[in-house]
Amino acid sequence: MSFFIPKGHVLMLLGLSFVFFSCKSNGEKDIANTGDQGNTYRQDELSVQEGMQLFNTHCASCHDFNANNIGPSLAGVTGEVDKAWLIDFIKNPKHKIEAGDVRGVRLYETYSTYMPGFEHFSQDDFEALLGFVHKYSEAEKKSKRKRSGAITDPIPEKITQSNLLLVLEEVLQVPASADHHPKARINKFFALPTPEGERQFIADLNGTLFEAKESTVSSYLDMAGELPNFISVPGFGTGLGSFDFHPNFDESGLLFTTHTEPAHTRKADFPLPDSLKVALQWVLTEWKAEDPLSSKFKGTKRELLRVDMIGSAHGFQEVSFNPMAKKEDADYGHLYLGVGDGGAIYADQPQLVGQKDQIWGSVIRIDPLGSNSDNGQYGIPSDNPFVGNGEGIPEIWAYGFRNPHRISWDVKDPRRMYVSNIGRHSIEEVNLVEKGRHYGWPNREGTFLFDSSANTEVVYPLPKDDEGYDYPIIQYDHDEGNAVSGGFVYHGTLEKLQGKYLFGDIPRGTLFIADVDNVTNGHQAIIQKMEFLFNGETTTFDALLGGARVDLRWGMDSTGELYLFTKYDGKVYKVVNCIAKDAPST
Repeated sequence: MSFFIPKGHVLMLLGLSFVFFSCKSNGEKDIANTGDQGNTYRQDELSVQEGMQLFNTHCASCHDFNANNIGPSLAGVTGEVDKAWLIDFIKNPKHKIEAGDVRGVRLYETYSTYMPGFEHFSQDDFEALLGFVHKYSEAEKKSKRKRSGAITDPIPEKITQSNLLLVLEEVLQVPASADHHPKARINKFFALPTPEGERQFIADLNGTLFEAKESTVSSYLDMAGELPNFISVPGFGTGLGSFDFHPNFDESGLLFTTHTEPAHTRKADFPLPDSLKVALQWVLTEWKAEDPLSSKFKGTKRELLRVDMIGSAHGFQEVSFNPMAKKEDADYGHLYLGVGDGGAIYADQPQLVGQKDQIWGSVIRIDPLGSNSDNGQYGIPSDNPFVGNGEGIPEIWAYGFRNPHRISWDVKDPRRMYVSNIGRHSIEEVNLVEKGRHYGWPNREGTFLFDSSANTEVVYPLPKDDEGYDYPIIQYDHDEGNAVSGGFVYHGTLEKLQGKYLFGDIPRGTLFIADVDNVTNGHQAIIQKMEFLFNGETTTFDALLGGARVDLRWGMDSTGELYLFTKYDGKVYKVVNCIAKDAPST
């Protein structure tokens, strides 16, 4: 009997070799030591996602990681079979078999056919593919339950290209805070309107809040110098996380920041259970400037809030006032803060998130000038959803987030709050957030089921009786990007962008545009990719930076104009025009 093996399904026999013959950011790739063979596999996010794309193209229709389908389960194959043999076999299985290779011969005797070779794969292709197989199969081995129906390509439809081009102009070079890439860990841009005119600020995670004036920047606040316990470790999202000025800063002189300190520096207002190890603490601080007009901060500070984190990732994210709120609005002067899950799933502690009575994985809302919180350092607005009903933490505005990275509002309707939520290994999303709602994590990732007790590298179909969660209005999978860079609904002077939500992908630097004017919860907006014109050339950040990790962020000034900036080189660009691709630039 002979068996037909579909062309391209390279891992089918690769996996069978395991079944029958198991042997029991400088641009460098992260690797992991595995198995008795001493093999190493790339485990950095971009490589793994590239491997997932190769797997989805060539292997997924035949293979699972927890069951034998058309091909065998691949769980554990990278730890059991020598990596060099796997690569040689994928390249040219017929050659291996005819040379008398024991495994290859047995496979041929079993199936009476040759598998097509993949000599056109580059070494990077092999490394990425096997890196993905390793990471996925290791997660399957560690899972507490075996769940069928895993989806490795949640959104197979590709995002189309917009016919619009942004025109960018470089406006700032932030001084390097490191002698390697990322040169400047610039994380947030903010424009402060004042009676004397707009002031622009940009923060470096390494500890400096800069003020930008025309094409130069100067230090406004040296947090690393002001805070003796301040810590900043590149690659772990620590340091000066975010900042915002009180809406009447010109009178009050109040500035609010977040930063990291070592575990147990002080007693946390929201501590982890005693049985869990604390990795670090995130702190919300109020700074009061003696002279709000001064170009250098001088004044006092006080701590408002301190939270224990189980891991170094996914800590305090955006801290922001609603810039669209007027003095007569209920939202005026209330401070929002995105609190990540602290890497709870990595630590196998899913019970810490997705709960009304846990602060992790939520967006909170406080009155920094009040005092009715448990620690007496801030107030809790009376219209917060869990005030006075005994259901949850009164600070919480919404919950069920993995990493609520950026928050922005729509000028046409200040009640429309957009929260970008960085996913795990499947879905990136933007949510239209309403108070008291649950946005899914850790039971949902985008419009898919996530199961922390099963293979956490993938998602699964939603159950038929699905209810109790709100779903994103924008989502894309990891074929298209790796971590969403939240943006803004545009309301500047460029007609072609009016009412459009512009955002991007952090590591790849891809730009996206979506029309969100009429999108409501439970529906997804159509998104498109965008290129841009820079120095007269149409390009992307991936091309501009030679394929390096971009670390893209977005900012908006007080007139609604957009800025983009990249940690890789510390450059800040302004969107000065938007044209059709076939139109001449002006």
